[in-house]
Formats: sequence, C-alpha cells, structure tokens
Amino acid sequence: MARNPKIAYELTDAEKRDLTQLIQEGKALPEKYRFVLFEDKREVELVWNGKTRDVCTTVLPFQSLEHIDEPRKAVPESPQIDLFDTRGRQLKGWTNKLIWGDNKLILSSLKSGALRQQIEDAGGLKLIYIDPPFDVGADFSMDIEIGGETFHKEPNLLEQIAYRDTWGRGADSFISMIYERLILMRDLLAEEGAIYVHMDWRLIDHLRLVLDEIFGSQCYQGCIRWQRQTSSGYKGIKKYGRAHDSILWYSKTDSFTFNAQFLPYEESYIKSHYNQVDAEGRR
Repeated sequence: MARNPKIAYELTDAEKRDLTQLIQEGKALPEKYRFVLFEDKREVELVWNGKTRDVCTTVLPFQSLEHIDEPRKAVPESPQIDLFDTRGRQLKGWTNKLIWGDNKLILSSLKSGALRQQIEDAGGLKLIYIDPPFDVGADFSMDIEIGGETFHKEPNLLEQIAYRDTWGRGADSFISMIYERLILMRDLLAEEGAIYVHMDWRLIDHLRLVLDEIFGSQCYQGCIRWQRQTSSGYKGIKKYGRAHDSILWYSKTDSFTFNAQFLPYEESYIKSHYNQVDAEGRR
C-alpha cells in the first residue's frame, strides 16, 4: 500500500490491529483511511450509495438500419462536399449519425470500438451537450390531449424498469447512472473539447461535485443560466420561484476551444447607442 507523503499521519498500534482484522474478515475499511493509506488527490467528492468507479467496457457492432436521403444544394466551397453524394447520402466519415440504443453501451462502443479511429482521424470529439431526464421522481405517466379529449398514458414495461433502476431510488440511482456515462464522455473528448450538461434545481449542486471529480475543478469554465419562467411571487406563495435551469460547462483540459458568438444589432439600436461618428466611422 502506497502511503501519501503529503499526509503526516502514523497509524497507532490499535489502528493497525483493527485494520488487519477488518482485512482478514473481508470487511470494508473506514472511509477516513482511504486518504491516509492510498494516493488520492480528490480533496472533495460526492459519495452516494453504491458508488463505483468501474465503467462499461462493452463493444457492440453498429448496424445501419436506415438512410435518410434528403435533396441538398451543392455548395462547391463547402469543405465537406466530398462527404456526400448528389442525393445527400453520406459517403464516408462518422458524422451525421443518429445512434439508437442504451447510451452507456453506445459510449462504451464509441470509446473502444472501430469508430474511435474514425473520430480521431476527423480531429476528435470537440463538443458534447447532454440534457439528461432529470425529473427525479417522475413515473413516465402523462396526460395526452387528442381531438379535445384528454387521455392518461400509463408507463409501459420498459419505462417501469427504467424508472425502477434509474430513478426508483431517487438521487443515488440517478447520480450513479450519470456518473459512469460522464466518465465515458470525458474519455471520448478531444484534448481541446468541452462538455455542457443541462440540469435543473433538483440535482445541479450534486452534479457540480460529480463533474469536479471527473474533469477536475480547474476545468470548470462557467455556468449558463437560462430563465424558463418569471420569478415574481404570487399571492399565497411562501418561497422564491424556481425560475431557471443551469448548463454546466467543463473543458477536457485548459487548452479548450471557445468560439465567441456575436448577435447583430438592429440598425436603430446602433444609431441610438453608438452615435459617435468620425472620419474612421461609427464608434
């Protein structure tokens, strides 16, 4: 067992005896000894029931089930013109694919399967955006309006199994599900890549700790807040409105790509707010 040289801690004889007995009995060691006995640079982490750092290594073959042939206009100057034929069907490359299946198995197969080399040859995976189903406690039932009538849809068998395994135990099972997938996504990202993770108020704080552990807190680049409803209070309401969702932004390394976006202004706005004009133009 490798001692951590940064921690000046010596086990007492009683602790050594107790630890030896626990190991002989095949029992788990107290959590505090993980940082004393082993190299572990995680200063802060989220712990939940059933946490494991094991990830899926399954590699499954991808089968083409359907090609969508849409007519497209030829753009001679397009750098991707050689990727498509005149009907719009892709000739080569791994882009523009809709892959159906369990996303954990898909990520594992992309990471370790034949498509990985195609991804690397194309420059690597630069951007991942995920919007996981974060409504913990939902049961997949819903009301559907058809022709002015409302029908109640009960969850089917697959949805019931998904709910039981992924959300049925609440936050623990959800975080376990997303944790393994985030590790696979990190391993798939190019060195200059980034990931954006959408979450609402229920688990955003949990997820921030999970992403800090997987990507490193130094790779947290920011959080985008988007308003989904007004936050004004209503009569009888005794708390602030939950007015926004969050999109956490992490990079793979500190050499990430960021393309700034600029929205065009209305001409009237330019004239009213940038009214200083000289020989070099409007300022």
